[in-house]
Amino acid sequence: MGKAVPPVEERTEAGEGYDATPYLPARGDLTALRRAAADCRGCPLFRDATQTVFGAGSASARTVFVGEQPGDQEDRQGEPFVGPAGRLLRKAMDEVGLDEREAYFTNAVKHFKFTVAARGKRRIHKAPSLRELTACRPWLNAELARLDPEVIVVLGATAAKTLLGSSFRVTKERGAPIESERGLKVATVHPSSVLRSDDRAEAYAGLVSDLRVVAGLLE
Repeated sequence: MGKAVPPVEERTEAGEGYDATPYLPARGDLTALRRAAADCRGCPLFRDATQTVFGAGSASARTVFVGEQPGDQEDRQGEPFVGPAGRLLRKAMDEVGLDEREAYFTNAVKHFKFTVAARGKRRIHKAPSLRELTACRPWLNAELARLDPEVIVVLGATAAKTLLGSSFRVTKERGAPIESERGLKVATVHPSSVLRSDDRAEAYAGLVSDLRVVAGLLE
């Protein structure tokens, strides 16, 4: 486990900012990372979330799917991509022949950020800030270093900001393999955007088309 660090409130007041690095274990596999991440206090998002939602899937994954952050169901169940967007992603993967057993699913941010609806108790997704993305980046870096996948699939604008830089535009550059020091990266839309689309059939077809590129890279 990482060394003990002051509470996030004290570090913020001291001007140190947010950073998950002190919580990372000095060594160990994905299981060790997952165990350590459960106690992460690297930014304030842990306060309202039910739990840390770390990545899940094959430790020898050929493909890693990186989304934005856990949603409501992921936060409750403690696993990534188990809600409607995750089910749609798996459907698209199956359609192009991407084996879920050879994949790993994770997010740029490991805690659910949300606001509560004015009426009722429904929790509404809220996009993480750049500060929160930066704070959580050490966990994603550690996951990718241990996995060393052949292809990283970047799902949506927030994940793209983390992995491909703030100038990258998914709408303009999606579906094209990008060389990087961690292997190939292919950006596409987040499956949740397909669910929100006015033309869901067309949006889904675009996601499938991009994933077909990924499948071709693995042949």
